[in-house]
Amino acid sequence: MHVIFDTDIGTDVDDALALAVLLGSPEVDLLGCTTVYGDTLLRARLTKRLARLASRSLTVLPGSAETLTSREVWWAGHEGRLFPDLSSEKADEGDAVAYLVDQVTSAPGEVDVVAVGPLTNIARAVTAAPSFARDVRHLWIMGGRFDDPAPEHNLKCDPEAAAVVFGSGAPITVTGLEITTTVRMDADDVAAIAEAGPLGEALKAEIEQWWRFWKSEWNCPHDPITVLTMLVPELFAFSPEGRVVVGEDGSSTFEPEGGRTRITTSAPVRQVAQEIVRRIAATGQVS
Repeated sequence: MHVIFDTDIGTDVDDALALAVLLGSPEVDLLGCTTVYGDTLLRARLTKRLARLASRSLTVLPGSAETLTSREVWWAGHEGRLFPDLSSEKADEGDAVAYLVDQVTSAPGEVDVVAVGPLTNIARAVTAAPSFARDVRHLWIMGGRFDDPAPEHNLKCDPEAAAVVFGSGAPITVTGLEITTTVRMDADDVAAIAEAGPLGEALKAEIEQWWRFWKSEWNCPHDPITVLTMLVPELFAFSPEGRVVVGEDGSSTFEPEGGRTRITTSAPVRQVAQEIVRRIAATGQVS
């Protein structure tokens, strides 16, 4: 599977966990990563560092820092804090949106894009090249909530971009909070992840930082679950194809007709958590 990972890594730890799942999956050819939302250079450097801890070298391009309508960016403040020498990591040069377009349109039907942050980069790719939506093999999106009118973070951050993407006609699978919040990672999962070499140790520290931020001792692995819908779809149930409508506030509703989007409708909770840990553990087996 030829994959591009579009991420706002560094805030919620789930982006880093999703990257690790991709790195630990031998069936994935991770072509590169694009970062989005806020300090995208810092996010790119963090992506480079985490990949290097797994003995991997990745193409990583900083993408859109601002949303389509220059909405205020939410920034937790702990992004990259665990790596005081992060400025030594060099992001790749180039335009992230142009990279997305070039990779997808040069290999029609062959490249999957996993988008687990605000959808600004993807919307700009759709707008820059109408063929992008036709040529992408599939978009796998973490976003929305389809059992409640409350807006979800990724869509709320840039609802205008989300509306462009969901209206593009691209084949999409979207996994919302009503699914991802059913899965929790706890201390036992973190202990197993920590065994995955230098990357595992770094992930443990990132997880514990996120726990301190929320004053909790567990987290929901939203983004790794989205990655698994691509890698092991047989674990999940999905709706028939329809369309997602995005409100001005980032709220989302699913209409079961008139589009090429399906939503994830169920997941085996413990099996999903175990699969996430298993694939992350595999990153520590690099000789």
